[in-house]
Amino acid sequence: MFPQRDISQKKEAMIAYVFPGQGSQSVGMGRDLYDRSPAAKAIFEEADASLGFPLSRLCFEGPEEELRRTAYAQPAIVTVSSAYLKAMSQETGDPTPMFVAGHSLGEYTALVAAGVLSFSDTVRLAHERGRLMEEASERTPGGMAAIIGLDEETVEEVCRETGAKAANINSSQQIVISGTRETLAWAMDLARARGARQTIPLQVSGAFHSPLMQPAAEGLAKALARFAFRDPQIPIIANSTAQPVITAAQLQEELLWQLCHCVQWQRSVQYMVDEGVSTFIEIGPGRVLSGLIKRISKDAQVFDVSNVASLKGVDS
Repeated sequence: MFPQRDISQKKEAMIAYVFPGQGSQSVGMGRDLYDRSPAAKAIFEEADASLGFPLSRLCFEGPEEELRRTAYAQPAIVTVSSAYLKAMSQETGDPTPMFVAGHSLGEYTALVAAGVLSFSDTVRLAHERGRLMEEASERTPGGMAAIIGLDEETVEEVCRETGAKAANINSSQQIVISGTRETLAWAMDLARARGARQTIPLQVSGAFHSPLMQPAAEGLAKALARFAFRDPQIPIIANSTAQPVITAAQLQEELLWQLCHCVQWQRSVQYMVDEGVSTFIEIGPGRVLSGLIKRISKDAQVFDVSNVASLKGVDS
């Protein structure tokens, strides 16, 4: 929970909002919020109208196989995260964060939070990104796997030897790799031989954050040109550099670059901590980022806003 008193009693506390990426989706997500919050309900209705199909029904009812599809999972997660952000803001008047950041797809919700794009434009852009990534995955089938218990240097060695690519540096002991199916199988075998505690294939449709997404990046470049980006009102910590992005032009470059390159989540969190952030609030479905942040910085306070119960905690 994210109790308001924990924040209001620490006026000097530095806060960052973080937003989850693909994989956090589940059937039923956001339904309790839709029923409780008029502000959140308006976000779901805006998503349906902007996309021209009932995304809200897919979030609430599934089917699960359809919600897992990249083309639908991505706008769905952006919608649910944006709905919680809107509800939280209206109900609590929370302080402006020092930074916002999103994990992979979550960077798109950060665009909404920082005033870079309207929600309507962002959800349409997320849908197009998902569609393009799905097409690229069909062209060159691949996947991703989490390597648990190996340091970054050893994982990089495994990648160099097998042709896999580091896709997400999530923490010092959790690194996700991408590649073709054959490459991944070889890399997981080699990682276990080098001492990995676990190697876990992920339920995604392709080799995200790797060169296999280049066809998607070419399509995304054309899509980005159709939207009017504004400079962020709050600095966004970029996935690819773990540094603040403060102009619209930099953001467009970042969104293209991160599609085919590694997400530096551990470094992003560490940068915010080093700059004085003491409280992280994960906004959206699931609690994956909350767990990662606690592993990266044991001193950080971490809250999640992921269900109506957590909003009730905000009200208390």
